[in-house]
Amino acid sequence: MISQAIMNVVDAALVGILGAEALAGVGVGGYAVFFVSSLVMGLGSGVQAVAGRRFGEGKTRDCAHGLHAGLLIALVLSVVLIPLVYTLSSPLMLLMNKDPNVQHAAIPYLQIRTLSILAIGLNFSFRGFLNAINLSHIYMRTLICMHVLNGLLSYLLIFGKWGFPEMGVAGAAWGTTLSMYLGSILYAHSTWQYAKQHGFLKVRLTRQSLNTVFHLAMPNSIQSLFFSAGLIMLFWIIGHIGSAEVAVAHALVTLMLFMILPAMGIGMAAATLVSQALGQGEPEEAYWWAWRTSMVCIAILFIPGLLLITVPDAVLSLFFHKPALIELGRTPLQLTGWMVGVEAIVMILPQALLGAGASQVVMRITVLSQWGMFLPLAWAIGPWSGHGLWAIWILHSVYRLMTAIIFAYYWIRKDWQRIHV
Repeated sequence: MISQAIMNVVDAALVGILGAEALAGVGVGGYAVFFVSSLVMGLGSGVQAVAGRRFGEGKTRDCAHGLHAGLLIALVLSVVLIPLVYTLSSPLMLLMNKDPNVQHAAIPYLQIRTLSILAIGLNFSFRGFLNAINLSHIYMRTLICMHVLNGLLSYLLIFGKWGFPEMGVAGAAWGTTLSMYLGSILYAHSTWQYAKQHGFLKVRLTRQSLNTVFHLAMPNSIQSLFFSAGLIMLFWIIGHIGSAEVAVAHALVTLMLFMILPAMGIGMAAATLVSQALGQGEPEEAYWWAWRTSMVCIAILFIPGLLLITVPDAVLSLFFHKPALIELGRTPLQLTGWMVGVEAIVMILPQALLGAGASQVVMRITVLSQWGMFLPLAWAIGPWSGHGLWAIWILHSVYRLMTAIIFAYYWIRKDWQRIHV
């Protein structure tokens, strides 16, 4: 997950050489790609819950039923989504940004990246399966290969090196799309090589496994869709305060996501451990795995959080050179550092619940807390009442704390122990 964050920085650095409009276009197009791809990203959690449960039950050859279901669902969804999003890319970009120069870069970027929706669904399905059967090192190795290929192909196609065509922003999109499909091939090869004893391409897909994965994955996909839409809405709200606030908010979100990505990796481990423990008939062991992984996550995030608290100006100087922007971001960044423990809980417990099959609970809590509480209050406390970015960031901390408490309450109730997968 850390390698993914680093690759995002590399992509931004490569495109940034082309100019501010190109970088803004890729940024806007990237948010749109994340938004539409959310519908297939949930397949990873559905496959992981099913495969992990079968692995814990000792049903080795049945583990691939969930993977086969996830791959088929990814194919069906992509057949619908790719032509739909490709057709609507222009009006979507017009809605998200009014600058013609930014649109000129964002529209072709989104259209090309739309072609990777199938690869995203396939890759998330493979990832969930490999994590569930304790082969996460294959996922890590394949992901690193994808990022290296992404950087190399993007560089060659953006600037036209080694005889490749000079494509600019479109080259960045093709580099990412091609690397994702090459990653799908690597996933399939590695899964056949190391996990065919778990039934990959050897067991027939059943209607029951297809229904199970679909009903587990769709709530998580809907949750991801609303989360990404909420992120876009947050920047829209902050945009009504001022352009300086938008710039600082982008830096704050980038730093926050950089810290959250390791937590996501630990959350995947929690989902696997919970699912396997339930499959082994040990619900109490599953209960304690969530808290153990949360403590590990807090320990890992402690040092980065401490840096945000003690040297915020040095961190913000990586993004800004104007003292006014550093001053604007100092208090929100320090607040982000203080909240690392809460963020760990918010990241780990939902993944643990997904591992137990409680995807609908996770969806309801996440969507209602973000859209029912945080975003309306952010508008009220920011543009409507005239308060600044600091007030929205305080509200964000309160919203994350309340979400953590709600997730902890549901986990302690242990209703998830009775879910049949």
